[in-house]
Amino acid sequence: MTRLGFYLARLLRDEPALAGLGLNMAAVVSQMQGDIALVGNAQSLGATDFGAAIDAADLVIRLNRAPMPDARSHGTRTDVLACATSLRAAHLHHLNPNLLLWMSPKRKRLSWAMASRTGFALPPLDSYLRLKAQLGAPPTTGLMMIDLLAQSPAAKITLYGFDFFASLSLSGRRTAAQVPHDFPAERAYVTALLARDRRFCLANPSALTE
Repeated sequence: MTRLGFYLARLLRDEPALAGLGLNMAAVVSQMQGDIALVGNAQSLGATDFGAAIDAADLVIRLNRAPMPDARSHGTRTDVLACATSLRAAHLHHLNPNLLLWMSPKRKRLSWAMASRTGFALPPLDSYLRLKAQLGAPPTTGLMMIDLLAQSPAAKITLYGFDFFASLSLSGRRTAAQVPHDFPAERAYVTALLARDRRFCLANPSALTE
């Protein structure tokens, strides 16, 4: 697809055309194997020593701007970046993920630089709508990625930096009241998932009771 074709597809909300720009999602999910580290952006992660464990995973997935203030707590690798915000080319180049997933339903925010990048993929809009209906609120990027990983053949999925906004986010200054998500509902979703899918574990299990 040309750049002009991309802008036209985005304007017309032509979901099949936009999805056709990227990798096949079924193939992408099938390659999420082994020991996976999903790194959230909770400020509380900065007080931990999880960095080495994160970098030792077979696959490291980060979210949005993927802040990494300290290798001790956050590690350094970014194999997969799941985004719901447009990133500057320099920042994307610095992170250098092998796979870039555009998670936001707001396709108009998707840039040509991201959509034309090697390793780009677009998860189906149906997944977002299903989660939104289940939660009664728009899901966070982190929860959408957790839901996607639940469909993968991964052997183990460890969630780092998830405290359901108790310590706020390294990605911004907004409070829970200023964002459209339902964090108690997301906590309940993850609690239920941990109970039924033993591949998942929360690096900070106290986050479920905070």
